[in-house]
Amino acid sequence: MFTLKMESIAFNLGPIPVHWYGIILGTAALVGLLLAVQEGKRFGLSPEFFMDLLLFGVPSAIIGARIYFVAFKWDEYKNDLPSVFAVWNGGIAIYGALIGAFICGFIYFRYKGYNFWRIADICAPGLLAGQMIGRWGNFVNQEAYGGPAEESFLRDTLHLPGWIVNQMNVEGVFHHPTFLYESLWSLVGIIVLMVLRRRPFLRAGELLFSYFIWYSIGRFFIEALRTDSLGFNGPSWLASFVDALWSPMTVLGFEQGYLDPAYGNIRISQLLALFLVIGAIALIIIRRQTGLAKARYLDPIISTKTGMPAGAEAASSDAAAAQHADRTNKANDETDLNTKE
Repeated sequence: MFTLKMESIAFNLGPIPVHWYGIILGTAALVGLLLAVQEGKRFGLSPEFFMDLLLFGVPSAIIGARIYFVAFKWDEYKNDLPSVFAVWNGGIAIYGALIGAFICGFIYFRYKGYNFWRIADICAPGLLAGQMIGRWGNFVNQEAYGGPAEESFLRDTLHLPGWIVNQMNVEGVFHHPTFLYESLWSLVGIIVLMVLRRRPFLRAGELLFSYFIWYSIGRFFIEALRTDSLGFNGPSWLASFVDALWSPMTVLGFEQGYLDPAYGNIRISQLLALFLVIGAIALIIIRRQTGLAKARYLDPIISTKTGMPAGAEAASSDAAAAQHADRTNKANDETDLNTKE
């Protein structure tokens, strides 16, 4: 049967190949930026603030993602160090990207004089949008897919278009499009976060925690379908516990993807997803009970450097400049009048 496989290289700039993976990641970053800029305007934050964040955040995320991935597969890279930098071939871990991005964000927000939780809340839907789009890079590269699936399941049960089904044919075997499952889960999550951020009960930091809860729940169930999971050898009771939590998926007709015993018996991303869900819920409760979450999401964002709401400094500066210009113009008019007299 004829199948069409997408090439990983979009075009060439002379001798330099431009990969679809990079184009998709760039698009993901841009869409995330636009969402943050749009919401930031409501709080007086300038687009330049988020553009600078993107310039620092994207490299930090890529570096963190690659370090995280390579660290757990060091045996495969230690004898081929140049391949460590070949991120265009895939092999980046989203949790590593989040670690890198959040470290960068914490430093940047403190430098700018803003509370970390307030700005992170604004960025949360953009993060999810970036992940939603970025997963299509895995689609083009034919990576991060799930275990074998019947072609009829993809075409007739899921009603996927032929160009997706064909790309899921890897060396003659059709696979679950886990990139698509996660992308759709993220899309629904964006809607959920956008509804939540207009609710008056939401406290500072809780939209970010909601992002972690939503994404991690989806990641827990989708991760077990994949065949390339990073793993480790843990106690058998823990492996059984994780499998039991995932077992409702079997009712829907899904089976877990292959996990190489050489990597372990527990998928790292599944376990981390559980910790994030529990940790996020615990932090919401603790911060409310201890009074650390006094500020609400809809409250003005106050600069820790000036004590003024975000954007007020610029407005004050503009007003002062306008007054100075007005006084200058009046003085010039008086000078001209005296000269004429």
